[in-house]
Amino acid sequence: MMKENAQILVVDDEPTVCLALVNWLKEENYFAMAVEDGPKAIAAVREGNWDIVLLDLKMPGMDGLEALREIKKIAPQTIVILMTAYASVASAVQAMREGSHDYIVKPLDVEELTLMLNKIVEHQQLVTENILLRQRLSEYNEFEDIIGRSPPMQEVFELIETVADSNATVLITGETGTGKELIARAIHTRSSRRYNPFIAVSCGALPETLLESELFGHEKGAFTGAHRTKKGRFEMAHGGTLFLDEIGDISLKTQVKLLRVLQEKNFHRLGGTAQVDVDVRLIAATNRNLTDAVEEGIFRSDLYYRLNVVSVHMPPLRDRREDIPLLAAHFINKYNLECNKRFDRVEEKAMETMMGYHWPGNVRELENVIERAIVIDQGPEVKVKHLPFCSVDMPAVDEPQVLEEVEKLHIQKMLERHGWNIARTARLLNIDRTTLHKKIKKFALKRQ
Repeated sequence: MMKENAQILVVDDEPTVCLALVNWLKEENYFAMAVEDGPKAIAAVREGNWDIVLLDLKMPGMDGLEALREIKKIAPQTIVILMTAYASVASAVQAMREGSHDYIVKPLDVEELTLMLNKIVEHQQLVTENILLRQRLSEYNEFEDIIGRSPPMQEVFELIETVADSNATVLITGETGTGKELIARAIHTRSSRRYNPFIAVSCGALPETLLESELFGHEKGAFTGAHRTKKGRFEMAHGGTLFLDEIGDISLKTQVKLLRVLQEKNFHRLGGTAQVDVDVRLIAATNRNLTDAVEEGIFRSDLYYRLNVVSVHMPPLRDRREDIPLLAAHFINKYNLECNKRFDRVEEKAMETMMGYHWPGNVRELENVIERAIVIDQGPEVKVKHLPFCSVDMPAVDEPQVLEEVEKLHIQKMLERHGWNIARTARLLNIDRTTLHKKIKKFALKRQ
């Protein structure tokens, strides 16, 4: 509660006292109004939102104590201060028992009353800030860095809570940049395995031979360059959770080995003969449609069903636009701390643009946009000029559009914009260079 926003109601049957108090409170930048008896005070409290009531103890009809009891029933959070020209220990004790914040004696000491009101306002301001801070922390920390209040995200949060403490294999689906690894980590940290390792492997970033070694380890001399025995990620995740991202990119040969581990709970290191037993919960993620991959014969159906015991789908950002302001605020706070900047908002036109953009890179792209704005500028607000996609001729959101066409156009524009610098463009698109090369090949993109 800021001082200029604090509302004070004066209740006294003496018009001169009311007039003097209201004028003085207004001079002190408070909003003030006066009524002359208890019933009118109670009516005013019912109709308004008064922060402080200065209430005379002795009034004709309803006295101050009776009015105090009624006011506290209607608005228990309102601060009531009783005033009297007939002070006594008994009335003071009774006033405090009935819930009066303080008890002051007429004629009023203006300096003393000023000090008291200022302290009340400062305290209430701290209480309000504390409540807001707790609300924000609750919003942000309920699922660590997974931010969202939209209905699709609420469904995801409920599913995480439901499946976390089981050992069921989970398949997380969703487009690139939607935060699938965050979901996997959230499931792990809410499970009984949370004190054991969480190991993440990006299957698509590793060639097949290296992926096998990474997952299952190898014995010394198993292949050229294997100078020592090395544990694989399955062993490293023993007792905990192994997260396999881009599971749809692994070869049929590796799929067979993976299926065996899931069924038998053991495996052999490359070049080894000893059986290695493991207790690992597997969570996999993919941006591919594995049902189609199964029909195409490039993904085993038995492995698919084994992985898909529980499925969690991460909605694309364009399907939960109401989360964009909250996500933007979260990333502003994050990069303010990292970059020692003081950004505090997104300008209205920039927010309109962000709400209308289709976000092919999803939350990761939004994070990059905010990070870039904070790195290159001094703030205090993210503006349209900070949005790299504003100069890209993208189709309007409401126009009919095929996702792949939008993705192709966006990648082409980003490549041209950055002189076909693959590393830079991949970083801005929040994908790795291998993925960008695949997309360039897939869309047959060329310099223009």
